[in-house]
Amino acid sequence: ESDAGDYTCVCGDKQSTASLAVHALPPLFKEELKNEEAEEGGEVTLRCELTKAAPVEWWKDQRVLQASEKYKMRQEGTKAELVIHEIAEEDA
Repeated sequence: ESDAGDYTCVCGDKQSTASLAVHALPPLFKEELKNEEAEEGGEVTLRCELTKAAPVEWWKDQRVLQASEKYKMRQEGTKAELVIHEIAEEDA
């Protein structure tokens, strides 16, 4: 997107100018989530990777998860992780 703008070719006192518009592609999953198993009381890390950096939300069933002692969210560039602490049966 930062390459969008006007470009000019100059030759002596002559010039030609054109505009470049860049249509951003949406981020896609480069690496999708994988099914995991964990023991009660333990912890598990879920990971995914996008094709470009973009904000992510983590959901369980139909609700958005919020960062807490139980849920830790990390994101560096295109890689996102959700760590679930103190796994319980209702976390399945």
